[in-house]
Amino acid sequence: MKKLLLVFALLLLPVTGMAQDKVLKMSTTTSTESSGLLEVLLPEFKKDTGIDVQVVAKGTGAAIKDGIDGNVDVIFVHDPAREEKFVADGFGTKRYYVMYNDFLLIGPAGDPAKAKGPDAAAAMKKIAQSEAVFVSRGDDSGTHAKEQELWKATGLPLKEEDTVFKAKDKEVKFKTVHPEGMKAYMSIGQGMGKTLTFAEEKQGYTLTDRGTYVQYKYGRAEGLQLEPISEGDKTLFNPYGVIPVNPAKHPHVRFDLADTFAKWLVSERGQKVIGDFKLLDKQLFFPDAK
Repeated sequence: MKKLLLVFALLLLPVTGMAQDKVLKMSTTTSTESSGLLEVLLPEFKKDTGIDVQVVAKGTGAAIKDGIDGNVDVIFVHDPAREEKFVADGFGTKRYYVMYNDFLLIGPAGDPAKAKGPDAAAAMKKIAQSEAVFVSRGDDSGTHAKEQELWKATGLPLKEEDTVFKAKDKEVKFKTVHPEGMKAYMSIGQGMGKTLTFAEEKQGYTLTDRGTYVQYKYGRAEGLQLEPISEGDKTLFNPYGVIPVNPAKHPHVRFDLADTFAKWLVSERGQKVIGDFKLLDKQLFFPDAK
């Protein structure tokens, strides 16, 4: 009997090893998860390759830090400047253009700040000069980085602060800016979905990616009452990239799996899955492989 059990255990070893070899660890921005994209994308990837993807969703800054620390095999984020630095510093092998959507400045339908208009920076300036609430993700995400870029474009005096954000299993330290004397500015250190919910509760303004906004506005029974205040401005363009972590920096990473994932995303098949992902016939992301 013992011999039979030993034989059975030995037979299981290769299977277990093979299963482990098919697991890819990915750190990604919360918008790819909150929008529902990953629920569609990853099963199709597994169907084609047999590879499972373990997802950690957090702000882009924290996701990039995961890559720098070698905690994951691949990152899928949306902050081109930091992505390019990640590759230039040797932590990533290559940035692949995957897709894009855009950011929206949203707020209450009544628009108490009278901010509505196509110029996003001008709209942000009106919000800052009003008594209206502005809810910031405050989490060093790509959305948060875009918000700070827009504050700088307003020409208003800004206050710079050192911030510590607790991203699940670690702390991320970064500098943040917002207009001086803005009493109703609320930085909550949360992902996109929770920020939208909080902004709704406070009837405030916030910046969001379109994919998550559409999902929360039309894809849930409770809906979302906040409306677009500024959209279509070229400054609101929001590109996403995928980068395998460099095995020269971290030899333990599953580069073969990460490389397979990146190349699948930019293949005709992966791009079609992204392009076909719609909610009530509304496009959430647009394929952008180059």
